[in-house]
Amino acid sequence: MNQQSYHRLISGQRPGLPPAVLRLLLTFASQFYSIVIRLRNLLYSRRWLKTHRSEAVVISIGNITAGGTGKTPLAIWLCRQIIQNPKFKIRNSECAILTRGYKTTQDSRLKTQDPKVKTQNYSDEPAILVESCPGCKVIINPDRVAGAAEAVNQLGAKVLIMDDGFQHRRLARDLDIVAVDATRPFGYGRLLPAGLLREPIAGLKRADAAVITRCDQVKEAELAWLEQKLHSVNPQMIIARSIHAPVCVKSQGDKQIALEQLKDKNIFAFCGIANPQAFLATITKLGANLVGSKIYNDHHHYAEDDIAEIYRQARKLNAALVLTTRKDWTKIPLFSPPDKAIPLAYLEIELRFTAGQNKLNQLIDDTLAGKISGR
Repeated sequence: MNQQSYHRLISGQRPGLPPAVLRLLLTFASQFYSIVIRLRNLLYSRRWLKTHRSEAVVISIGNITAGGTGKTPLAIWLCRQIIQNPKFKIRNSECAILTRGYKTTQDSRLKTQDPKVKTQNYSDEPAILVESCPGCKVIINPDRVAGAAEAVNQLGAKVLIMDDGFQHRRLARDLDIVAVDATRPFGYGRLLPAGLLREPIAGLKRADAAVITRCDQVKEAELAWLEQKLHSVNPQMIIARSIHAPVCVKSQGDKQIALEQLKDKNIFAFCGIANPQAFLATITKLGANLVGSKIYNDHHHYAEDDIAEIYRQARKLNAALVLTTRKDWTKIPLFSPPDKAIPLAYLEIELRFTAGQNKLNQLIDDTLAGKISGR
């Protein structure tokens, strides 16, 4: 079952008896998963499971649902925010990002200060982090405690940003920030595999701040309800709103296409991300004519046959541009467009705050001040 079929199943969009039976089986599996997760959280809360504290400041970026909430853009924003903060004078080389490197094809830890480093051997998210945070160290290691020790002891890191770290409780953190996708905030309200929740919503009591992402894709009433729900779980939580703002379109050779040029242009889009509908909605919102799309599973590894099929459909639908996400672009750098008349490009986006940024900045400053003095 592919990702789209799975989402239709757990959301209840697939009617009939067989899907209903399958959802029932997933519910039973979800109850077992719930017991395991609740027990694990209890053991950490009671300190029966050990946590390891680092000498560096540890800030976790995470979520409570599986995939697609915007953690990577948030981690990039946080990294730049820390380095550009004049109060603490953190050099690029003193800031490290810890990531597990999901589906990384090379078993190693990537440490780079060169933004032009070749990233084809690494999975999409670490590659984006390397390119977006030049000079910072990106440590790929599923063992976050070992990765943190390496970053501090061998590389001299003062600040560690733990990407996708909310459930990785072995490494103690000084600040927990969760990303909550406004378009699908609580994963259909059920734990995996019956829904997309990684843990019960009550887990948000551990969070210090929540950044609601993609706020421009839902109505104000939905945002107000979401903020009320978050505060009902954790009244002390700082809440900020953000959007994934399109910046430009980039093609091979780093050639830029202005967003204005997308208006009324026939576009064929493809992606392999956790929330493809958000990407497609962004294209439509830019005024483009979305003539067709091809959706793959999250973290899909592309082959030449995939690109050939994409272009076959694009030509059939008279597309003038084939567009993907930056995450997918990192996995297709060696492929040339089969049809030179139809450019292949990706949409560059960045996280922009629409509310609550000042409070979040102050929280980050207070956290850094606890361990780092101005220099």
